[in-house]
Amino acid sequence: GHDTLSWARLGAAVTGMDFSPEAIGIARQTAAELNLPARFICCNLYDLPANLEGQFDIVYTSYGVLCWLNDIPRWAKIAASYVKPGGFFYIAEFHPFAMVFDDEADVLRYRYPYFLNAPLSFEVKGSYADREAQLTPGKDFEWQHTLGDIVSALIEAGLRIEFLHEHPFTVYEQLPFLKPDGNGYWRFPEGEEPVPLMFSLRAS
Repeated sequence: GHDTLSWARLGAAVTGMDFSPEAIGIARQTAAELNLPARFICCNLYDLPANLEGQFDIVYTSYGVLCWLNDIPRWAKIAASYVKPGGFFYIAEFHPFAMVFDDEADVLRYRYPYFLNAPLSFEVKGSYADREAQLTPGKDFEWQHTLGDIVSALIEAGLRIEFLHEHPFTVYEQLPFLKPDGNGYWRFPEGEEPVPLMFSLRAS
């Protein structure tokens, strides 16, 4: 809930959603401790229309969401349906091209296909927050969506793209050789910017 509550701290009336009851419980507890008004919905994204009515000035999808979704056109339609006339949709996400590189190598090396019609299966070794964490179950599945798939789905859902920015930095140690820049981002060493690591997009 930190992304959602960061908007609330700036005065926004916020609604956040997640499929994890534990995550929603922590978000609600954090909001209460900080005395921040916020509404949190616990459901699968694809069930959100049955659990949330209304439209919003801003609809936001945050980092690390799309790889867990198998149906990008349906995600885009749901997101677009909640954008109030005059409002906008915004996403900040890891660049799909950056996902082709080996996340265990100490050099920039190709490992995973960019064009993929089936999920990738991984043996879980920790998490992005703690590489040493012991997690169960020990396997996860992730979907790769091209940048074209994402942009086209949003357009087909009725949104008008206002900008698409590609960034040579990221918000965690996405590749083992990235270095923290002291401002909350991770970058390639020695000022190199060989490939995009994240993208941001706004649409109305």
